[in-house]
Amino acid sequence: MLELYGTEFSSRMLLGTAGYASPDLLRQAVEASGAEIVTVSLRRESARAKTGKGFWGLIEELGRQVLPNTAGCRTAKEAITTAQMARELFGTNWIKLEVIANDDTLQPEVFGLVEAAAELNADGFDVLPYTTEDLSVAERLAAAGCEVLMPWGSPIGSARGLANKTALKTLRAYFPDTPLIVDAGLGAPSHAAEVMEMGYDGVLLNTAVAKAGDPVTMARGFASAIEGGRLAYEAGIVEPRDMATPSTPIAGTPFFKIDNAS
Repeated sequence: MLELYGTEFSSRMLLGTAGYASPDLLRQAVEASGAEIVTVSLRRESARAKTGKGFWGLIEELGRQVLPNTAGCRTAKEAITTAQMARELFGTNWIKLEVIANDDTLQPEVFGLVEAAAELNADGFDVLPYTTEDLSVAERLAAAGCEVLMPWGSPIGSARGLANKTALKTLRAYFPDTPLIVDAGLGAPSHAAEVMEMGYDGVLLNTAVAKAGDPVTMARGFASAIEGGRLAYEAGIVEPRDMATPSTPIAGTPFFKIDNAS
């Protein structure tokens, strides 16, 4: 089970709701994924008015945990204000905190991120910060009260997979008891399986599913990969070796010669 801020979930996938060709396709993808947490942006929902009303109705019908985000915010002040508005609108203390530094990479602005996280945690929010794989930033976010960390795999929407595996492994080892969710950059189910094999607690996806040729089948593929990767991690993966190791003992076979054994 995945536990985030005292709530347990059977699925380890978090799914974004942007970019689908139609509301019905979004609904089918969410159902196929088994995801129990969906992200929504305040900008899109905009007070459930006009076009937002139908979208919110669909989300409510799905019965998932809603995770509002602060997408598009560039300063701590913008993110804090957006989070407060989202709490009023969606009726939840959960917030996916994003403070963006660069238009081309959508890299987190880590100074503003830590500042906003500290204030929002003090204000009673359950903050899930979108951050880099930088250990020092993760330490500051944890010190600011974040009980969940969401490092990127690579830039949002890039579909590159894990750009810095070493740093992500370090982060996992340094925070053994903190839920870690890779957010952004995954493009294929194999990327998600790799994340889970590293011992991460979950993945957050959007573009890889929404923009796939068949989003519903892709959602199902990611769900299977996440489950498989987690099972592999729990089972204990064999460490890679430089030399071959016979899976069947050769001693005692008809042509075995002790002098040739190494």
